[in-house]
Amino acid sequence: MTDLILVLDAGTTSTRAMAFARDGAVRAVAQREIAQHYPRPGWVEHDAQEIWQATFACGREVLSAAGGAGGFAGIGITNQRETVVAWDKGSGEPLARALVWQDRRTAEFCDTLRAAGHEPEVQRRTGLLLDPYFSATKMRWLLDNSGEVTTAARAGTLAFGTVESWLVWKLTGGAHMTDASNASRTLLLALDGAQFDPGLCELFGVPRAALPEVVDCAGEFGVTAPGLLDAPLAIRGLAGDQQAATVGQGCLRAGEVKSTYGTGAFVLANRGEALPRSAHRLLGTVLTQLGGQRTYALEGSVFVAGSLIKWLRDGLGVIASAAETAALAASVPDTGGVVLVPALSGLGAPHWRPEARAALTGMSFATTRAHLARAALEATANSTRDLMEAFAADGAPWQALRIDGGMSANDWLAQDLADVLEVPVERPAMVETTALGAAMLAALASGWFCDRPRSREWSQWSHWPWLGSRFAERSARYRAAGESNEGAPRPARGGT
Repeated sequence: MTDLILVLDAGTTSTRAMAFARDGAVRAVAQREIAQHYPRPGWVEHDAQEIWQATFACGREVLSAAGGAGGFAGIGITNQRETVVAWDKGSGEPLARALVWQDRRTAEFCDTLRAAGHEPEVQRRTGLLLDPYFSATKMRWLLDNSGEVTTAARAGTLAFGTVESWLVWKLTGGAHMTDASNASRTLLLALDGAQFDPGLCELFGVPRAALPEVVDCAGEFGVTAPGLLDAPLAIRGLAGDQQAATVGQGCLRAGEVKSTYGTGAFVLANRGEALPRSAHRLLGTVLTQLGGQRTYALEGSVFVAGSLIKWLRDGLGVIASAAETAALAASVPDTGGVVLVPALSGLGAPHWRPEARAALTGMSFATTRAHLARAALEATANSTRDLMEAFAADGAPWQALRIDGGMSANDWLAQDLADVLEVPVERPAMVETTALGAAMLAALASGWFCDRPRSREWSQWSHWPWLGSRFAERSARYRAAGESNEGAPRPARGGT
């Protein structure tokens, strides 16, 4: 009996696999780190072959631990978004290193398009802004600067895709597809368009023939190639990591909001079936596509969150582990005047300043590592506050915020968010919400708990067993300042 779902979660700094049972329990986990390559300032690259090999190794390890592929109903895939992989359709091998979503090398190209007046129309059609963050300019750069990519394009053998497309190709032995949530992050898909748009492809100089087919987030996406596993296994769920986390957080109704604190911080507010529009430099994106019907989200993207703590540890040697920061922050009454602007990869929403760089100011001989740790955590909460104000100005105010991701385990940060945002902050007992969302999509396509996927079913998922068991009782609810004590003051802060 197929009582398990295999999730492949290909993140920015690591990739992993997880086995979810019908009751929502995690039966097995495997994880491997992914090397980060920084050939120049502002450039970030991955080895696509390493992504595939590490992901596949994790998958096989989990399958083995859970008794083999025969016990699984299907695979759900979730991935770091916007990262571009180029490979040859004939050999199935990468043609260049993958350009990661954090990469800023195409800032000048974005400036050129903006100066030519293209941004308003691009934003109206795609919900996105002209920024190096998104995939299309990365594809253009590879075409202009990689001889192997250019040669493959001329020969008609070039395949472009984001990471889930690359994994599907390798798993199936040649199926070229992307789900609508990932496609909506490329600058090449109109929010109301079924497939990649020829006009947008022409604007960015990306050959349409190199792009994958756009498909639903839950469905039948092919079967693993013969001999790859001990039994064939169907791919049934696809979603970008932030959309998957929104599903896994149970934000299935318009108005519900989550924020994932991983490498960066990503806030998504479910906006239902209405096309999302922003006058305050937030992003409109596809949340899910089921049965050809889309739900949408308004998104704010902060490029640096958990990576700031990693930098304190690995770059500056200020801390030995991320877990130290909560106690350090609590050990001092404020930052001692220290302010940290976390623009290590430029500034994302709502500022969109790719050329910005981090700043650390206000230090004196009295400054300690505790002040630096507190300033880093406050910077994350302050960045979230900037987003909250933009969401409210766009008509999407937050009544509460559901948080997840590795950084959300920091109790001091969670309470600081509640204090600064002045809304309740909720953290689920099951914090692996990205993988959970991908598992839910694959389970939906497998016919678990409800009929085959139709868009309207999302609003009825309050009965979904995994949400009931994992989210009805949350492990932590951080109260906003004044919620239980009217007029309670906010803690002293360094500001930004």
